[in-house]
Amino acid sequence: MRFIFTSCLLLLLVSFQVQAQKNTLRGVIVDEKQQPVVGASVYLQGTVRGVQTDASGNFILRDFPKGNYILRVSMIGFKDASITFSIEERETKEMNLVMEEDLLLLDAFEFSVSRGIMGQEKMPEVDNFRINAARKNEVIRVGEINANLAMNNSRQIFGRTPGISIWENDGSGIQLGVASRGLSPNRSWEFNVRMNGYDVTPDPMGYPEAYFTPPMEVVEQIEIVRGASSLQYGPQFGGLMNFVMRKPDKSTRFTFETLNTVGNNGLFSTFNYLGGTEGKWNYTAYYQKRIGNGWRENGYFNTDHAHVEVNYAANNRLKLGLEMTYMTMESQQPGGLTDEQFAQDARQSTRGRNWFSTPWFVPALTAEYIVSENTKLSWKAYGTFAERSSVGFMRPINQEDDLGSRQLDRDFYTTYGSELRMITDYQLFGKKQTLASGLRYFNGVIDRKQNGQGDAGTRMNFDLIEGGVYNRDLDFTNINYAAFAENIFRFSDKFLATAGVRLESIFSNMEGRFNIVNGQEVLLSPQSRTRNFLLFGVGSEYKLTKSTEFYTNFSQAYRPVLISDLTPPATTDIIDENLQDSRGYNFDFGYRGSLGSYLKFDASYFYLKYADRIGTIAQLNPNGSINQFRTNLGNSVSQGFEGYVEFDPITAFMKSSRFGYVHLFASLALVDARYGDFMTTTVVDGEIRQGNLKGNRVENAPRKINRYGVTYQLKNFSVTWQLSDIGEAFADASNTVAPNAAATVGLIPAYQVQDLSGSAIFAKRYIFKAGINNLTDQMYFTRRAGGYPGPGIMPADGRTFYLTFGLKL
Repeated sequence: MRFIFTSCLLLLLVSFQVQAQKNTLRGVIVDEKQQPVVGASVYLQGTVRGVQTDASGNFILRDFPKGNYILRVSMIGFKDASITFSIEERETKEMNLVMEEDLLLLDAFEFSVSRGIMGQEKMPEVDNFRINAARKNEVIRVGEINANLAMNNSRQIFGRTPGISIWENDGSGIQLGVASRGLSPNRSWEFNVRMNGYDVTPDPMGYPEAYFTPPMEVVEQIEIVRGASSLQYGPQFGGLMNFVMRKPDKSTRFTFETLNTVGNNGLFSTFNYLGGTEGKWNYTAYYQKRIGNGWRENGYFNTDHAHVEVNYAANNRLKLGLEMTYMTMESQQPGGLTDEQFAQDARQSTRGRNWFSTPWFVPALTAEYIVSENTKLSWKAYGTFAERSSVGFMRPINQEDDLGSRQLDRDFYTTYGSELRMITDYQLFGKKQTLASGLRYFNGVIDRKQNGQGDAGTRMNFDLIEGGVYNRDLDFTNINYAAFAENIFRFSDKFLATAGVRLESIFSNMEGRFNIVNGQEVLLSPQSRTRNFLLFGVGSEYKLTKSTEFYTNFSQAYRPVLISDLTPPATTDIIDENLQDSRGYNFDFGYRGSLGSYLKFDASYFYLKYADRIGTIAQLNPNGSINQFRTNLGNSVSQGFEGYVEFDPITAFMKSSRFGYVHLFASLALVDARYGDFMTTTVVDGEIRQGNLKGNRVENAPRKINRYGVTYQLKNFSVTWQLSDIGEAFADASNTVAPNAAATVGLIPAYQVQDLSGSAIFAKRYIFKAGINNLTDQMYFTRRAGGYPGPGIMPADGRTFYLTFGLKL
């Protein structure tokens, strides 16, 4: 795999050298005070050709056909500038522009006078072939956050994003478990998780667990759109979470950056990045190695990440791209603890033979085509070739490891997908209107092998013992077709409305061997399901001022029947033949905006209806036996408040200061997630007793999720302190308070944890970062695991520190 990446990079560099330069346009962009405008977008109108200005305001455009063009320059905080020019073949032309400062409108309210320390933004109304208007959304600009990026510290990264609940049981940073609005954080499976706009989960329609998380050191931003994303992306109630990787540097031919991090518990991470633009080509590549022993005993991890992206402007209207991402890792799993063990020593581990690995390879081909000045097309084709492998002793944590053969489970994922999107502007009612539409195809195949006989050793080994077999061997197939259309209707400069529809078609099939009993195979009856349905959504925005607006939306959502829903735990269990996808909707109403350049805010009410939730109840058979029956049992409702405010008092009262700037922020969420009518059963002395969860709080849903922080910045130095204040939650739907012996149910107590991180840049190329996570060494946990990687209490990390040295050329 490394050979593939190296070959592509060498081929790319050679191609740069042999290119014949047709012509060159160069210049410098300055403001009215003759200061360089850094990072301005410079592009040829109506084409795919564009670059950015460098640290001195310079730009160079090379190798484009002769002809007449309009050069446009844009930068948030400035009025757009443009100039018409013509150029001949092999001609070199110089053009300089002066940009005028402009009022910051709502779509740009994230920037302040002290630009550079604001880590969260709002998406513009339309961008990247999608409509964002009227949606509750956030853009986390990872590079502007003081955080332990080497370890993907999620509570720092999502610190300014209201309502994000986090499972902090994976201190290695390998996998991310986040959710919002009372949904489960289990490997972020209630989000539609994407990278650069395409899927990276095994199967969004059947197994949406996010085993892959890119290194935050290369993530440019994280885009979060709440449940209203279901029309354009489908299907999860939680909405979209898209990791946007750092794009090729358009201001230079070549740039290189290295970040090297050390910390306690044997942490070492090295991240190396290069990229640039040359003529019609631009490229980027990174490699990260991260290794450590973990905060807990038996917490060793060793990961490798690599990524290559190459883009080529085939002509003025067509841009082609190739991306490849690869991850491999080995991770020792320390297992869970009982409540007594956690109280004695949260760092201990009684499981020393449990290992986990998920090699992940994601290739993608992309194309963008400008049909006309008002219409553009985007096409992405991608695949996932990956595995999920675990070996270990998986009985309840209060049972001692017998040191015999370990249980071996392996999944093999092979998926293909393609999305075609179009966005077009047209005139109606004397206003510009925007239509976004698209088609999607996805084919996912999962080969699941479970309950195999692994060796009796202590190291990571995913080979069966001689003569060993997998008792369970199942094959799953999901094929998904989808089409969507959504339109922005602009009725005035202040008011717009959105309306859209999504058509879904899902085919699922499961077959294979369920078990081996007394040497005889127990085959599972093949199950096939086809569903076709429509989703609808509407929204609106009203701009109260140029920088504030009301917004609201209503969007239907669904959660497909998952592989786990179709797989019975025992052969006597029965799956409802009419088992339906979970249905529901999201509703938002909020007010957001800014006051001047010193205050920004977003406050909203949400309501999430999650109907037709799937569960299992006991049923009495005519012969007097009892079986478990899995079907749609009931619903839940989550509602509450999400608020975010950030204030710069120095800019507010003093306008500017040579002593630096201070930013205060608060991210607040009050969540009331409860079950409605939801039938339950228990079996006591051979008799079935019925109950109902109505009024119970949804498991793993804290009622309060509050985070506060302050950032101080002076030129190229900044430091951030953050406090996370999270309320208590229950580990099960029955709201059990007292823990059981295996620690799989019981209360998850409230906790508070503090983080301190800082960074400094010297001579524009030397980078220093340092921090302490869990400053006061609080002992807490966010999860009681019923199975892997537990079972039992999964402690969060205690106090850790890190130190990073970097160089940028």
